[in-house]
Amino acid sequence: MAPAITWFQIPATDMARAKTFYETICDCKLEAMDAGPGMEMWGFPADWRQGEIGGAVVCGEGAVPSATGTAVFLNANPDLQVALDKVEAAGGRILMPKTAIGMEGAGHFAMIADTEGNTVGLHSQS
Repeated sequence: MAPAITWFQIPATDMARAKTFYETICDCKLEAMDAGPGMEMWGFPADWRQGEIGGAVVCGEGAVPSATGTAVFLNANPDLQVALDKVEAAGGRILMPKTAIGMEGAGHFAMIADTEGNTVGLHSQS
């Protein structure tokens, strides 16, 4: 069966701030993407040819950060605590600490607020 998620976008109002936040907590470099007139988009590293799911931080018309609604969970393997420990120093807030998922082998999750006001999840297998 194909994955339920094929792409995600995280809205931002201050792209420099949001880009720095996600590069810091995810320990990666976001890549500039062509987003069209009036939009700015920076993508998370992913190889769609290998079936990896990608996403981006977007800024522009219609990109409105929100603390409610759909939540994106970012891969924080091997241990989300490493990413969680960077959240507050990068300007975000921890909403829910590392918490075990009540199914064997499902790992852990945490919820954070990013610098733009979005609620985002982190997930790891340990």
